[in-house]
Amino acid sequence: MGNFPIQTPVRVAEFYSDDAWIEGRAVDQLREVAGWPGMRAVAGFPDLHPGRFGPVGGAFLADRIYPQLIGPDIGCGMALFRLDLPRRKLKLDKAARRLEALETGVDADTGAAALSGTRAVQLDVCGLGTLGGGNHFCEVQVVDKIADAATASGLGLQAGDLCLLVHTGSRGQGAGVFTGISDTWAEGFLPGSDAAEAYVALHDAAQVWARVNRALIAGRAAEALRCEARLICDAPHNHLERRPDGWLHRKGAAAPDRGLAPLAGSRDSLSYLMAVPEGPPEALGSVSHGAGRRYDRAAMHGRIRRVKSELEAMRKTRFGGRVICADRDLLIEEAGSAYKDAGAVLRDLEAFGLAHAVAAFAPLLTFKTSKGGRG
Repeated sequence: MGNFPIQTPVRVAEFYSDDAWIEGRAVDQLREVAGWPGMRAVAGFPDLHPGRFGPVGGAFLADRIYPQLIGPDIGCGMALFRLDLPRRKLKLDKAARRLEALETGVDADTGAAALSGTRAVQLDVCGLGTLGGGNHFCEVQVVDKIADAATASGLGLQAGDLCLLVHTGSRGQGAGVFTGISDTWAEGFLPGSDAAEAYVALHDAAQVWARVNRALIAGRAAEALRCEARLICDAPHNHLERRPDGWLHRKGAAAPDRGLAPLAGSRDSLSYLMAVPEGPPEALGSVSHGAGRRYDRAAMHGRIRRVKSELEAMRKTRFGGRVICADRDLLIEEAGSAYKDAGAVLRDLEAFGLAHAVAAFAPLLTFKTSKGGRG
C-alpha cells in the first residue's frame, strides 16, 4: 500500500470482539497504515475488511493527508429518510416498476440548480441523481422493531413505518479527483502545500456533490412512489475531516449526523438506525457503516452458480422483499451471503459503548439497476 519508510506504529484501537469475522489481511492493512509517517491514531471497527488502498472499516488520524485512505468515492455515505406512505399502500410490483426512474440521472438544468450556491458548483452534473455500481443502493424498508422508544418517538418513527435508505457517493466526480492525483499521493500531502490545498478543495466539493446526490435520489424515489421523504440523518463514511489535532480520514467508517448513523445490513438481513454517543476518544468519533464484506467480489462468483434458478432466487428476500438488479454479475457479488452479520456488528459496537440500536429495518425493495448497467 505504501512505498515509504514507516515510523514506529501507533497503537491500533480495535473495536471488535474475538468472535468478529475479521480477515487477517484486513488486520495486516490496519497495522501497516498505523506505521505510516505522521500517523497519530488508528481505529478499526467490526465491519473491517480488506481494501485496495487500505482497510475498509477504519478511521485514521494523521498530521498529513493521505488521499488513498479516502479512495475514489469521496463523500460516499448513507442517508435515511422517513416516507409518509402507509405500508398497506406499497404494492411491490408497481413500486418496483416506478423505481426504474432512478436508472437515469437528472437533466442538466435540474442538476445545476441542485448544485447552485454550494461548493460543488464547480463540478460536472453528469451522473447526478444516480446510484452507480458496487454496493450502492436505494432501499425501501419497513421499521421491523423499535429498540429505543424515546429516541424513535422523537424522530417520528414507529413499527410498520416505511423508510428509504440511500447509499451512494460522488460517482465519477470523486473518482476523477482521485485518479487525477494518483501519481503524487503515495507519501501523503503535507498540510499547507499546494497539493494538499488543491486536494482538500476538490475533496470538499465532491463531498457536497455526494450529499446532494443522495438527496436528489431520495426525492426522485419518493416522487416515483407518490409520497414525501423526510431526512432523518445523512452520515458520510468515505471522507476527510479537518480537526485541531490533525486530519481524520474515514474509510468505511461513519461520521454520525446529529448523533445518528445508519448501519446497513444486506439484502437478506436487517439494517439498523443507531444512536451514537460521544464515545471513547480512541474511536475517533466514528462507528461502523454496515455489515462489511465477508467475501470479496471475485470469491462470490465461485460460491454462487450462474444458473437461472439461483439468480432468480436472489431477486427475492426472506422478508418477502424484491431486489431490482438486472446486472447478473452485480447480483452475485452483492448477494446477502457476501456480507457479515450486521446484528453481530451492532452487538460489538454496543459492547464497546460506541452506539446502541434505535430501530431495526427489514428490506422491501432494493434498487440497484434495472437495465444491467453498472453506471
